[in-house]
Amino acid sequence: MIALERMPAVQYLAIGVRCLLVMVFLSAVVGKVAPRGGFGLFVASIRDMRLLPVGLARPTALLVLAAESSVCVLLASPAAGVASIGLGLATLLLIGLTAAVVLVNRRADAVSCRCFGASSSPLGARHVFRNAFLTVLGAAGVIASRGDGPMDADGVVVAVCAGALLALLIVKLDIFVDLFQTSPRPSPGRREGR
Repeated sequence: MIALERMPAVQYLAIGVRCLLVMVFLSAVVGKVAPRGGFGLFVASIRDMRLLPVGLARPTALLVLAAESSVCVLLASPAAGVASIGLGLATLLLIGLTAAVVLVNRRADAVSCRCFGASSSPLGARHVFRNAFLTVLGAAGVIASRGDGPMDADGVVVAVCAGALLALLIVKLDIFVDLFQTSPRPSPGRREGR
């Protein structure tokens, strides 16, 4: 087996994943607290999931926000060991979030995705895929963060840019899917609007 320490590419993977996850979790935190009433909508979405007793919706929302904020702080740390803890926490949090979305989908409940703030898109298979993908990246980041050695500045810039671009696509997933989703067309012979 090849030692990770001898594979400099894994260090770039770890940097890219850290950048991606910090942007995703930061977007999630800001989306839940910045808009007026955003936190209340997030609490309501947890309540609508019906996974916990109603009285635990607000404490759970606060716990999720604290965990997401902690992930951002840990991943932004220049200390590799601290960032590795952030990658591990992000992966565990994503496992829990993915499980929650799967459970909601199995019941076929129409619960709005409040992952990144206000959204009218109901939780669905795309959210399971997104979270599972992020979970795999988080786990890969944990493994890749074990790499050590000198890094080239150009490689770091490419890794950060790739992570940022992928984070943007992930955060705006609902918009992209809705944009390219085909809308039903009226059948021939039927006129709309009458």
